[in-house]
Amino acid sequence: MSLFVSILYVSVLAGLALFGLHRLHLLWLLLRHPPPPPPPPPPPLWPRVLVQLPVYNEASVAERSLDALAALDYPPERLEVQVLDDSDDETTELVARRIAALRARGLPFEHVRRGSRTGFKAGALAHGLARSSAGLVAIFDADFVPAPDFLRRLVPRFADPGVGVVQAGWAHLNHSECLLTRLQALALDAHFRVEQAARSRSGRFFNFNGTAGIWRREAIESAGGWAADTVTEDLDLSLRAQLCGWRFLFVEDVEVPAELPGDLDAFRSQQRRWARGAGQTARKLLGIVWKTPEVALRARLEATFQLALNGSYPLVLALLLLTVPLVASGTAEPLLLAQWVLFALASGSVAVFYLVSQRGRGPARLLRAAAEVPALFALGLGLSISNGLAYLDGLRGRPAPFVRTPKRGGASRPRYRARGAGVLPRLELAAAGYAFLGAGFALGCGRPAALPFLLLVGLGFACVGGGGRLGPAPPLGRGASSSEPAPTRAATATTSAA
Repeated sequence: MSLFVSILYVSVLAGLALFGLHRLHLLWLLLRHPPPPPPPPPPPLWPRVLVQLPVYNEASVAERSLDALAALDYPPERLEVQVLDDSDDETTELVARRIAALRARGLPFEHVRRGSRTGFKAGALAHGLARSSAGLVAIFDADFVPAPDFLRRLVPRFADPGVGVVQAGWAHLNHSECLLTRLQALALDAHFRVEQAARSRSGRFFNFNGTAGIWRREAIESAGGWAADTVTEDLDLSLRAQLCGWRFLFVEDVEVPAELPGDLDAFRSQQRRWARGAGQTARKLLGIVWKTPEVALRARLEATFQLALNGSYPLVLALLLLTVPLVASGTAEPLLLAQWVLFALASGSVAVFYLVSQRGRGPARLLRAAAEVPALFALGLGLSISNGLAYLDGLRGRPAPFVRTPKRGGASRPRYRARGAGVLPRLELAAAGYAFLGAGFALGCGRPAALPFLLLVGLGFACVGGGGRLGPAPPLGRGASSSEPAPTRAATATTSAA
């Protein structure tokens, strides 16, 4: 049994170290490959663009997004804007009023209502696409606020007929709201400014991020269109399109501001959806990736890492479960030392990964990021049970509804709140107690090699499971509801403003 546990322990450590080395590989790709060339000149005739704004109960942010889309600097005769409104609350009435005012100004807005929420976001996008013949499709989530020149800066990239998607980065409207939003901003900066940039520069697979990007219609259709059999329809369609030979471009100098979840429940809900969707997409497409001989090996490997990344969460949990018996047994001191070395390799590589994303943002921002990296580690470790179970559910193919992330829109009294986490906080607090118990054994038995990991993971589980919000979470305002209220609002009778 001791040998079996030791083999499992080393295997888990090796898996986590492999994920850390992959981060270093992405950094190497970023530095090895030059930035993309400047865009070609504007076309003599701008192509027709369809802008889609999927909306479900977004009363806090919908009007702000509509105003931003109304300000887009693009020939109005070459532009269509669809608000794909599946709401069952007052959002529909707000949207209808604002669209009526915009249409009175001659702006090409259409309010699209369906009879049901079938297919969730993917179903809404497919429904809207069928109503248009535009060759390019820009997509924004309801909390994104694009600059007026967004289309003019990205559309010229489609002069290359092999480009299927042009993706912009994300900026953060509420970056400084609280510690939680700062940690999210740091993680997202690393994703875009290192991951997406490195993959794009080196010609490897990367995904459309669901918003702040433009699709070529032909790429959507040749890949089979939007599908609702995963809760990450963007990742799913991205892989299918690239398997069909379409190339994706990431534009590093264009960022679209958006809202970060300001409380832990909303953040947890978002992360669980992303983790579950990655598992579902891996189950659906990973085998196809490796059975498609036209795909280069480097692209297959990167797609595999991308789909398997959330597998690090179950590995962290397994490492915790195995570390405490090894500490208590007193027979595996060399393994505990190996844990310190390999965990330091994994965490150190990820720390560098985060810090590189802050280059160019000034020394003060870099220093603050360096101070906040340990907190980001603790937060990620604390989500290991929640995200790990969601990822495994996705791998098993268990169906799940699309649960949107509630937005505040800058209001001090939010309209929506994420669903509760159920039994997860109790499991996380139990894991925290287990980690701290192991740390006590390690301290009492003179085996300090295991202390850094056990204390950090225990702190993460205690913070997440204890409901610490890492920032303000004002009470719900009048008429507020959960992010998934029952469809009983009178606003459902509102019809299309088209």
